[in-house]
Amino acid sequence: MSLIEVKDLCKSFGSLHVLRNLSLNVEEGERIAIIGGSGCGKSVFLRSLELLEVPDSGKIFIDGQEITARRADINRIRLKMGMVYQKFYLFSHMNVIDNLCLAPVKLLGMPRAQAESNAMDWLSKVGLTSKAHAMPEKLSGGQQQRIAICRSLMMKPKVLLFDEPTSALDPTMVGEVLAMIRMLAKHDMTMIIVTHEMNFAREVANRVLFFADGGIYEEGTPEEIFDSPQKEKTIAFIRKLKYFSYEITSRYFDLMEMQGGIHGFTEKYGISSRLAYRLELCCEELVYEMLSGCYGSGEAVNIAAEISYSEADSSTTITMTSGGRKFNPFGIAEETDDDVHLGVMILRKIAGENIRYDFSDGLNRIEIKI
Repeated sequence: MSLIEVKDLCKSFGSLHVLRNLSLNVEEGERIAIIGGSGCGKSVFLRSLELLEVPDSGKIFIDGQEITARRADINRIRLKMGMVYQKFYLFSHMNVIDNLCLAPVKLLGMPRAQAESNAMDWLSKVGLTSKAHAMPEKLSGGQQQRIAICRSLMMKPKVLLFDEPTSALDPTMVGEVLAMIRMLAKHDMTMIIVTHEMNFAREVANRVLFFADGGIYEEGTPEEIFDSPQKEKTIAFIRKLKYFSYEITSRYFDLMEMQGGIHGFTEKYGISSRLAYRLELCCEELVYEMLSGCYGSGEAVNIAAEISYSEADSSTTITMTSGGRKFNPFGIAEETDDDVHLGVMILRKIAGENIRYDFSDGLNRIEIKI
């Protein structure tokens, strides 16, 4: 039995048909990313699962129970799902621990002491134990969204629904929320994520749904959707994201070849010469930082550089992954010039705070948005 089963779901707003006979099965442990253009019904579909939007027709089953049935105990079935919105919706008059404990105490009858213990466990996992008694207004947007996710997890849902969880955040705060979702993915949490972060969808999801024409226009693995989409509208949407990649397997790699590839990529897609120079400089400095920090003399080298460019909003992201030892070049102390590598200073001057580092599965990963 599927954890979620949707049959012939339809939803209209007046003469606008948003969802037409949409059907979908979601299995336990699946991580589904939903992508598509504005107004294609992504958020409407997600809200329909909890009946926050009431479908015109069709059936929805959550863990075997039909939430769309006439006499369904809707609130009880909703407890099986946790919803995380674009905005955080924390109770502004309550501190963090009270925000986390309210629902499990009131709705699940959980003793307050147990709820507080569970809350502190989640805060510890996301690095926010020091904020347990802080008021929401004292938290950054990224911290508030992490607390909102913890609040959903306090109810022990079987599935988490994310409605563009990073769209209301400053770019410098997006990484911390995506890192938390990646952590949940590693623990096999069932998730449906509406997102515009294509790189994130590629990394986290094991199934991607592209919405168009009132439903699921095309679906497949991240590789199938992002690397070889089959249908016309999917191809047009995905190709708004342009990629350049380069692999380095030797300390004595051909720097001029990499820089020439970047230059050709930027010319092909009309990227300005100023941005092209920044991309070349950032990639060069990043590669040499990782070569010096991750590998010893004679060790095998495995570095991958990728540049993604979105025609939709002209944003550019450099992603550098490297094996070898764990090494964060941006973790170097910056109190004096002697403590800072020149490459790090250059990268920080270009990217400011739009730099994210993590280490997982034996790989260093640096993401820079320009």
